[in-house]
Amino acid sequence: MGVFVNPGNEAFAVALNSEIYVDKTELLTYTNKVMNTLQGYICNSRPRRFGKSITANMLTAYYSRGCNSGKMFSNLEISKNKNFEKHLNQYDVLHWDIQWCMEPAGGPEKIISYISEQTISELKEYYPYILPEKIRSLPESLSRINAATGTKFIVIIDEWDVLIRDEASDVRTQEEYINFLRAMFKGTEPTKYIQLAYLTGILPVKKEKTQSALNNFKDYSMLHAGPIAPYVGFTEAEVQKLCEEYGHEFEEVKRWYDGYQIGTYHVYNPNAVVNLMLEGEFQSFWSGTASYEAIVPLINMDFDGLRGAVIEMLSGDHVPVDVTSFQNDTVSFANKDDVLTYLIHLGYLAYDRTFKTAFIPNEEIRQELILATKRKKWNELISFQKESEQLLRDTLQMDGDAVAKEIEKIHREYVSVIQYNNENSLSSVLSIAYLSAMQYYFKPIREFPAGRGFADFVFIPKPEFQKFYPALVVELKWNKDVKTALDQIKDRKYPDSVACYAGELLLVGINYNEKTKEHECRIEKYEK
Repeated sequence: MGVFVNPGNEAFAVALNSEIYVDKTELLTYTNKVMNTLQGYICNSRPRRFGKSITANMLTAYYSRGCNSGKMFSNLEISKNKNFEKHLNQYDVLHWDIQWCMEPAGGPEKIISYISEQTISELKEYYPYILPEKIRSLPESLSRINAATGTKFIVIIDEWDVLIRDEASDVRTQEEYINFLRAMFKGTEPTKYIQLAYLTGILPVKKEKTQSALNNFKDYSMLHAGPIAPYVGFTEAEVQKLCEEYGHEFEEVKRWYDGYQIGTYHVYNPNAVVNLMLEGEFQSFWSGTASYEAIVPLINMDFDGLRGAVIEMLSGDHVPVDVTSFQNDTVSFANKDDVLTYLIHLGYLAYDRTFKTAFIPNEEIRQELILATKRKKWNELISFQKESEQLLRDTLQMDGDAVAKEIEKIHREYVSVIQYNNENSLSSVLSIAYLSAMQYYFKPIREFPAGRGFADFVFIPKPEFQKFYPALVVELKWNKDVKTALDQIKDRKYPDSVACYAGELLLVGINYNEKTKEHECRIEKYEK
């Protein structure tokens, strides 16, 4: 048992010993299926605190012949598989954590030589008469061992992309690293000595121009996770089970932490859910997972439409995004879509693959983004927040004329690119205008099923503010009048379905006249 060659199972044991462990060993059924095939080259990228290292440690504990993990896995899902024992602790495993290697290597520029020298040294203990004394190439070492013994290796790399993300300006180090990975995994010779390759990090494999530097790897990411989607984070069913065990209302947990959509799965950040269960308090647990400094420089980049898109998403909207041009690095940003795609990989945004849109996944992330922009003084948002806060105050004071003027002002100054052609366009402007409401209200619900139809917008106050803030039912009209809007709210009994969410309820009717370019607003208090 070595540090890099055939490590033990102690790291995975720490996860199993924790109070909360959600069994993800069914992933091994998939890796067993694809090993020693062209599909056995996997890059599984996901945000921080999504269990990347736990998964890498699980793979090592299961496959490494440097330990005996039969008892450890005996009560886990993988033990029910007919091939469970066939693959258990049967392989030579190489496991590197690139982030950890940074310090003992003496810096990023020495990582490749450090990994190669240390791994070759350990391999010589297993294969003492095969490798010559002065060999320096790790790919060549693996090739020689395979030629002499037929041995094939499982290679697991945790934080594989740390040099791509954190050493973006060090072109030489990045090139050396990419060339090392290319020698390890690409071409005919690596297929002889690689049984399975598993890379995990935040970014998918690096692209070079139009071709991937490692195009034989299958990318599974927050954009598309394919068959391994259930193992990216906690699924809804797993969160429901934890809620029952720890006495939390699932719908409340869903409001706070749901939002990542990967295939047919709603995926939750494991770190947030576990902390909630253990600490019992709804809050943002995201602060310790990433740096504020990384966010604001991204959204301050001078790309057309970027800042407006961020404001739209903060207000609850989805925005179109083209994820195909992103080069999977932190320096090749060419447009706003590249920035938004990177934020998806970081976990600050979610991706709707069906409609090809980006959005803020949940209340936790929305709070973190707003907090980050305040701390780093993102002037666009600070200025806009003041306008939006005044709008909310005018709404709560039932000043319809002031609300109409504020919506018109916000439309003119911040979202002038949106053309009022129909009520859908008016909806976009309204959701942006009420951005400041996110402090006290959940994300506005569009087309809320209520009474005999669907209310255009419903703002439901968070539980801690329900005694102080009314729920809002908003009906929009285009080229009609505000009376028609309010009458529809009452006639279709929208308030009956909303009143239970707050002590008071305000009915808001808004109309836009296409010819005069004027807005109208009337607000009434609903008498229960």
